[in-house]
Amino acid sequence: MAGENNIIKLENISKRYDGKTVLDNINLYIREGEFVTLLGPSGCGKTTTLRLIAGFIQPDEGRILLDGNDIAGVPPYKRPLNTVFQRYALFPHLDVYDNIAFGLKLRKTPTNEIDRRVRKALKMVAMSDYEDRDVDSLSGGQQQRVAIARALVNEPRVLLLDEPLAALDRKMREDMQLELKEMHQKLGITFIYVTHDQEEALTLSDTIVVMREGKIQQIGTPRDIYNEPVNSFVADFIGESNILDGTFIKDGLVSFIGKEFECVDTGFGENAPVDVVVRPEDVYIRRSQSGTQFSGTVKSCIFKGVHNEILVDTDEGFEMTIQDYNPFEVGEKVYMLIKPEDIQVMKKERTANILTGTVKDAGTIQLLGADFPVSCDFAAGTPVRVEVPFSSVDLMDNLDEGVISGEVHFILYKGNHYHLTVRTDDGDFLYVDTNDIWDKGDLVGIRFSDQDEIRISELQNEN
Repeated sequence: MAGENNIIKLENISKRYDGKTVLDNINLYIREGEFVTLLGPSGCGKTTTLRLIAGFIQPDEGRILLDGNDIAGVPPYKRPLNTVFQRYALFPHLDVYDNIAFGLKLRKTPTNEIDRRVRKALKMVAMSDYEDRDVDSLSGGQQQRVAIARALVNEPRVLLLDEPLAALDRKMREDMQLELKEMHQKLGITFIYVTHDQEEALTLSDTIVVMREGKIQQIGTPRDIYNEPVNSFVADFIGESNILDGTFIKDGLVSFIGKEFECVDTGFGENAPVDVVVRPEDVYIRRSQSGTQFSGTVKSCIFKGVHNEILVDTDEGFEMTIQDYNPFEVGEKVYMLIKPEDIQVMKKERTANILTGTVKDAGTIQLLGADFPVSCDFAAGTPVRVEVPFSSVDLMDNLDEGVISGEVHFILYKGNHYHLTVRTDDGDFLYVDTNDIWDKGDLVGIRFSDQDEIRISELQNEN
């Protein structure tokens, strides 16, 4: 995204609250006139990023540049940008006109200039006939338009929008998405938009910035983000996906769901573990076997309006989600095909939990703030590297049964098992493969099993 027409640059931005890192070394370049959406789940850092740009808070590290100039210390009201919040914060004692004019009056703008700007802003948001209305009499969508007009009346170069459609019902939200897109095209100014709604991001944006746990995961166009996700989190977060464990056999050939498939990917090595993404609309489902690659039985078929969503249990024991215009009966035998260009291969972020600890005695290692019963041959006090397979982490409903406890943070279905991210009470992360069904936010006890699968090595001193 770097270029001569960048209006805003975030360079090595970090932000912490109470010792917790909310943003971790963020680098982002925003072009003038671009519609950029910061997308991610709650707590990923997207609103903090917006507030830093607005000037409501200051970074602990890094610089924010506007037109190449560091704006640290420049108060929000002196920055050429305005913010529209999820809660519109309109003044109930003022009518629509005076709500929009409020900021201009504070600046002692001449009356005729105020009138010109307010009427122009009202026209932009299709509210010209509402200037005398009391804001409490307006619908949610109308109040949202007034809030946008109040921001636009200041003629900002950048408009910041923090989940402005979240309070609207689905139909009104969809209508406002189209209006915002048209407004952006007419105004030609930079929009920076925050949302956790993937469909909204895909609809509105020129560029999407996907965030997770204070870090940027991927930056790209909506089409790039959807078709070429860089990791399993992005693939899962943006639209529906079949995300599966695979083995990259060689260039152009990958194995998953117990079958080998031709693909267009290269450069992953040979016999390397990978994640594979296949979008539901890219699985071709047939009633005849001719020309297909694998088979299965229909588990469910739900009509979704535009298409049917079909769950198929493959003969190799995997569940696939398929979208197709044609309905299929539950229990029906079906045959499927995936084309090489519709298979997205991604490098695995990790293949096991890699932890560091200290040997306490022959049967105990101190790690993750607790004493884990793990056998090893190293002397007491030896720093060790502990590699724990995902399948060797056990989760329990009863917290007291675990050596430590934590909370289920993220759930990824891999076709025949769940891959969980669990945040421990000390803030560390463990990754778990399980067939058990858990919900995000579940509190769990944590212990290790399958001692023979845990690998322990002496931690080498890099100095």
